[in-house]
Amino acid sequence: MMSVLTKPGLQELLADLRGYLGTEPPALSLPPAAYTAPELWELERERIFSRSWLLIAHVDQLAAPGDYVAVQIAGESVVVARANDGALHAMSPICRHRLMPLVEPGAGHTDAFTCGYHLWKYGLDGRLRGAPFMGGNKAFTPKDCRLPQFAVAEWKGFVFVNFDAAAEPIGDHLELAAPQFANFRIEEMVLVDSWSLEWRANWKVVMENAHENYHVLGLHRETLEPFMPGGSDIHVEHYSPWVLHARIPLAMPVDSETLELNEIQRTNGMVLLTFPSSAFIAFADQVVWLSFLPTAIDRVQVIGGVFTLPALAGTSEAVAQTQAAVTAMINEEDQQGLEAVQRGVSSRFAERGHLSPKEQPGVLAFYRNLAQALLGDETAGR
Repeated sequence: MMSVLTKPGLQELLADLRGYLGTEPPALSLPPAAYTAPELWELERERIFSRSWLLIAHVDQLAAPGDYVAVQIAGESVVVARANDGALHAMSPICRHRLMPLVEPGAGHTDAFTCGYHLWKYGLDGRLRGAPFMGGNKAFTPKDCRLPQFAVAEWKGFVFVNFDAAAEPIGDHLELAAPQFANFRIEEMVLVDSWSLEWRANWKVVMENAHENYHVLGLHRETLEPFMPGGSDIHVEHYSPWVLHARIPLAMPVDSETLELNEIQRTNGMVLLTFPSSAFIAFADQVVWLSFLPTAIDRVQVIGGVFTLPALAGTSEAVAQTQAAVTAMINEEDQQGLEAVQRGVSSRFAERGHLSPKEQPGVLAFYRNLAQALLGDETAGR
């Protein structure tokens, strides 16, 4: 009878992660417990999701004053709103009175955030605008009451937030990869489709999948395999702990009616991955963006969309609809596959798996970033 493996503790998991920091990291997947251990999840919440830049929207979703996008990230709520002066504000949407959320996850438009409990009202910048019958509390100072503020950044239409208000700017890191995407004119593109889904999987299962094209052989054999073969060798450029660029060879070159793409851009899907949990891929006249926001140890909210140049968005409805249908199909295929993997990692007999050379460049880069984020100061100088 097969023996049941003992699940490693947190220190053993961190020791395994440390191996990915060496010059010859093991070509092995993470230990199965890395996707289920509550202790590791709590460390990820503290050292990754409370300190990292997270992609949550495209500027088209925040075009006018009053537009907002609200999400949950690793147990914390955040809302980004466009204020009347045009500035973006990222903040905690938890009422400073009795802690009721001011807004549920999603997108919308409002002139203020009003708590449904006692009707405290906050402006689009988080400042208190009204608190019924609080004048009798002499210890309360309305001007000092404001929703906690987070860092927010915009890059080529993408909106990022960081719970650390003093975080190092993400733009400098993203600009390292910008030359690879300059010909796509991403900053001019407009959103033509968007989605928000929930997947029942650990965020690392999802991000491993995002860092390799090998899975196309199985999960996307009819949708992606014909034009983006899973057996191709991907090219990876690891710019910084926050930014990675990958090129996925296409079965045949793609042409653009409106963009002047070079040979590399015509023959590859051009991918930008930002640690910990977002990505976009550019090909021909369109870009698909995805952000995988963990809401629990085994739950991920998948948000994203498709955008293209304004001329095509207005005249190529059929193309946009086709792309939206294909993207939805691919998302469903990934969801089914990754939720199955999450069930598999919980098996008593699960072990680390050997990585194919087709997946090693991207997956091992992700593991290195993961190890650096979780091990903290001990990785300094590497």
